[in-house]
Amino acid sequence: MNVILIGGGGREHVIAKYVAKNPKVENFYALPGNGGIAQFAECVKISAEDIDGIINFAKNNAIDFAIVAPDDPLALGAVDRLEAIGVKCFGPSQAAAKIESSKIFAKELMTKYGIPTAKYKIFSRIDDALSYVATSDCPIVIKADGLAKGKGVTVAENFKQAREAVMSCMKEKTFGKSGERILIEEYLRGPEVTVLAFTDGKTIVPMISSMDHKRAYDGNKGPNTGGMGVVAPNFYYSQEISDECMKKIFVPTINALNSEGIKFKGCLYFGLMLTAEGPKVIEYNCRFGDPEAEAVLPLLEGDLFEIMLAVQEERLEEINFKFKNAASCCVVLASGGYPGACLTGYEIDFGGAEKIPGVEIFHAGTKREGNKIFTSGGRVLAVTAVGDDAKSAREKAYEAVEKIKFENMRYRTDIGQAM
Repeated sequence: MNVILIGGGGREHVIAKYVAKNPKVENFYALPGNGGIAQFAECVKISAEDIDGIINFAKNNAIDFAIVAPDDPLALGAVDRLEAIGVKCFGPSQAAAKIESSKIFAKELMTKYGIPTAKYKIFSRIDDALSYVATSDCPIVIKADGLAKGKGVTVAENFKQAREAVMSCMKEKTFGKSGERILIEEYLRGPEVTVLAFTDGKTIVPMISSMDHKRAYDGNKGPNTGGMGVVAPNFYYSQEISDECMKKIFVPTINALNSEGIKFKGCLYFGLMLTAEGPKVIEYNCRFGDPEAEAVLPLLEGDLFEIMLAVQEERLEEINFKFKNAASCCVVLASGGYPGACLTGYEIDFGGAEKIPGVEIFHAGTKREGNKIFTSGGRVLAVTAVGDDAKSAREKAYEAVEKIKFENMRYRTDIGQAM
């Protein structure tokens, strides 16, 4: 089969590695790919958001199957456009992707179908939003409605921070049209859990749980990022909680979408908070999380591409797979300044880190020039280690991290510690 993978980050690198193992995959392309993905697929300089360019490439190269991994092309309808020319896809339609591309849509869906989530209000006028936060207890959560590269959420500790977040979204247009409407939510307390799940719109199969570390700095301080590291499985996610989530959140979400005439096929991301009242949904994503994928997929015992084919063909219930009785720890190495402006273009010295048993290094913001790898983005590398338990995985991950060098490199030192 001729296969394309849309995207060029760490998530796409781990997907590329495991998809490339399947013998059905003959010609494999990544659009645009990165310095690490080039080891497994031919990288083509077409942006993930260039839907017309993707369609033309698919036509000209007789593509049979497409894996649409990032949120932006999904929200732009890449799957709909590809399927219209006969290309089978792993990834949801534009209508199904709205569960991530509009937080307001997701909230209203949960409210309508009784799926537990935080209390909230919707605002389209800045004065109304400012009046509301002025009389609200803090902390409080302000969210841009649309996609914002994982940076459209502010946990405001006081009125000043809340006001700044509202102004940033609605007046300064930091997130463009994504911030024209905002949600203001109650602040939920408890451990956070991420659960990725394969679904074909009929069957839903959760993957091993994980814990993302979204704040930029140690101790969960600083601005939200796209993710600074992950551990899997999550320390706090018991079998009892898993069963409750399946009954009250996972299956009801699929049923809710189906009731709205929307079939979700792909990977559905559940961002959960384990509150004193039980698990509640913080957010949905319509694809593999990044860097959650870099921690979860190395624990998969099964053929990722066969699972993707089964999802597309709506026969997921026929596929057997499981996850290793092990643990993983993923540490993100970022450019200085991330998640704000940062300088790139620095050569990366891996120092033999990739030779440590159980360690895999996934490229996020890198580019290859000859035999050298250079930084090209905010999040540069995702260093993942698999161990018998969380402690050994964490130790190996940081052993590898300490060997890697590039100018202005920074990372959190507390990934994988109980929080």
